[in-house]
Amino acid sequence: MADQNRHRSKRIGLNAVTSCISTTLMLVLLGTVVFFVTYAMHFSNNLRENFTISLILDDSLSHTDAYQLQSELRALPCSRLVTYISKERALREQSEALGEDPSEFMEENPMPASFEVHLKGAYANEDSLAQILPQLKSHPGVLDVSYPQSLMDSLNSNISRISTVMLIIALLLTVISFVLINNTIRLSVISHRFIIHTMKLVGAKWGYIRRPFLLKALIIGVISALLASAILAGGLYTLWHYESQMASLITWDVLAATFGIVVICGLLLTFVCAYITVNKAIHMKTSQLYRY
Repeated sequence: MADQNRHRSKRIGLNAVTSCISTTLMLVLLGTVVFFVTYAMHFSNNLRENFTISLILDDSLSHTDAYQLQSELRALPCSRLVTYISKERALREQSEALGEDPSEFMEENPMPASFEVHLKGAYANEDSLAQILPQLKSHPGVLDVSYPQSLMDSLNSNISRISTVMLIIALLLTVISFVLINNTIRLSVISHRFIIHTMKLVGAKWGYIRRPFLLKALIIGVISALLASAILAGGLYTLWHYESQMASLITWDVLAATFGIVVICGLLLTFVCAYITVNKAIHMKTSQLYRY
């Protein structure tokens, strides 16, 4: 009898360890996908914020009107940063690009002054700019307004396509994680089906029967989430150490989304799977107990 109890305890402990390991591996895989999805979203937003609207100014625009225009540009909802480029700076940049000074062939500086409006990521699309550009073009001191439309449209199209694919992968992986974790916990609960049946026969309430299994599932979920978070943290530290350019875009938002989803899924998936499996075991008839 003592040997049977010892063997049963070892088997229960082995089932718990197996559940922790399999759940941890699935959470690591899920957390990796979530990280790359959130990182890609942050990276795409960072790319969009590199787009600028250039406003070519009339030479007759006074300093007072230019200052007023700058204030209006900064107040725009799409404006992240407004930079003034003087005629002298524009000439210097043009000379560096061409390798020669255009003013040598002309009596005066041919380059116009301009404003560069650095866009917020959410406004770097054709629909948003269609509402803003007419307002900018109508200003009397603005000669022309330009922005890289073809490049912006191409980038937004590619980002939308890639984001859709990654979200589909994340959803599929979530479903797969649920199925695998459910199977792991199901094996652990089904191994106690005779105990559950005995408790049901002596009149134990369903809540009393569920309690130890749900508590065990939560403990497994907490341990698995902590282990998965530690593994992911080690991987991110290695990435931060060896890829400094990529590390600059790993913000607190990306980290919070990654570890938050790992912890939530670790607790929620194990709890839900245990709840469903225990309910199924409670509803088993006597003849069904010997099918496993």
